[in-house]
Amino acid sequence: MNYTFKKGERLKRRKLIQRMFNREGKSFVVYPLRVIWLEAELDSPYPAQFALSVPKRTFPKAAHRNLLRRRIREAYRLNKHQLYSSLENQDKQYALMIIYTAKETLPYKDIEKAMKKIIRKFEKM
Repeated sequence: MNYTFKKGERLKRRKLIQRMFNREGKSFVVYPLRVIWLEAELDSPYPAQFALSVPKRTFPKAAHRNLLRRRIREAYRLNKHQLYSSLENQDKQYALMIIYTAKETLPYKDIEKAMKKIIRKFEKM
């Protein structure tokens, strides 16, 4: 198992992100995270590319947003191998966008639990 989060795994293509938000993407919520995803052809050897967002309106201080981003990214990094193994069997590639929706800063344990639920949901698709 490789627990790294490399540059090729990051979702950065602006057009693809816009497509996700323009009625093409599908979404679901596992509190405190909202997932927007789109099946797409990616220019990457990885089965999924990942981006995340923590709203500035809810967390005006950058330090708080950065803390939440680090927690979400770490939860994804440590559990993505389950997602990758299920997606490689399907021969599909996905673009994932995760948005933090809670109004307060939650501990890492809660964020990781939500991330595991998200990955299990993707395995069933």
